[in-house]
Amino acid sequence: MFLSEDLLKDIHSRAAAYDKENVFPHEDYAALQEAGYYKAFVPKEYGGYGLSLKEIAHEQTRLAMAAPATALGINMHQIIVGVAKYMLRHGNKRGEQILNDAAAGHLLSFAISEPANDRVLFGSICEAKAESDGGYRFYGPKVFISMSGEASRMVTYAQDENNGDPQSVFAYIKNNSETVKINPEWDTLGMRGTQSYNLKLDGAYAAEENILTKVAPGPTFDPVVFGIFANFEILLAATYHGIGKRALELGIETVKRRKSVSQGTTYDQDKNIRWRIAEAALVLDGIQPQIDRLADDVENDVDHGKFWMPRLSAVKNYSTEASLKAVEEIVRASGGSMYSNKNELSRLLRDVYAGLFQPSDQESLHDSWANILLGPIEK
Repeated sequence: MFLSEDLLKDIHSRAAAYDKENVFPHEDYAALQEAGYYKAFVPKEYGGYGLSLKEIAHEQTRLAMAAPATALGINMHQIIVGVAKYMLRHGNKRGEQILNDAAAGHLLSFAISEPANDRVLFGSICEAKAESDGGYRFYGPKVFISMSGEASRMVTYAQDENNGDPQSVFAYIKNNSETVKINPEWDTLGMRGTQSYNLKLDGAYAAEENILTKVAPGPTFDPVVFGIFANFEILLAATYHGIGKRALELGIETVKRRKSVSQGTTYDQDKNIRWRIAEAALVLDGIQPQIDRLADDVENDVDHGKFWMPRLSAVKNYSTEASLKAVEEIVRASGGSMYSNKNELSRLLRDVYAGLFQPSDQESLHDSWANILLGPIEK
């Protein structure tokens, strides 16, 4: 284990207040940075601690059990580090600067998602304009950008029409307030501590050496695009898995002390409540092995062929849906007290719903599998 139990207890003790106050968890991030978590996933030769993808996924699950919003935010940083590692392993040395920055203590964020753009990584509505020096300037809206008010660096992308030959241009940029204009509003149902603001790229500049890749829009095994996809889905799955695991812990504690007036005993002796606790455990039980296997497969370059991206999408969906189901079962087993905002289960229920909106969603997951199994819909 990388994160100590004492550290996780301290982070957990602040989670309710950050949610209630709807503010960024500065103390959590300071503690994580001091513990070396910003560079935990960075290879040792670049000044980090060299955790594997499977190991950082386990840490994300543990952190999410303590504070889901803090885990989901720092998750984006770890994904970018994972992308840089994948790039280097596949011959793209432009990941080195990312690793150096993470090792030096920079907080990294993604500026990828766009309003109503269900293509996500596979085609941007933002504009990338080539500069004479080989660099690019980026223009357009981005949404749900976790830690955007705190991160010093971002990975973003936009489209260069390139005289009828469009290219997706991925870049590593500085979070410059003059060209990255943030709208600091975040009043959401859950995951409030992520402070995932919308922003507008207004000439954000990346020098030529910070252009990570240029590829035709659409699914691709380019190391940058596939690296983002793989690390994002696996670490998102790990984070949401933590919510379900924490809910199960709370459920067990609750039913052991909650008493039934009619039966004269605690609810852990009630067969119907026991069924709900068991159901929550059952739906969670198969998730960790899937995360572990895919994490190892990414780092060992196992070839899943055309099923690679659909399987990565699937593990994120399995994890999110399993945790949602587990939280709901525990809520049903725990009685009316959980309806209070003071109850941790209430917060977990609100937080887990965020996973339904993050890519890949169920619609795109089923569409990708149907296209592989049945072929595309005939025009």
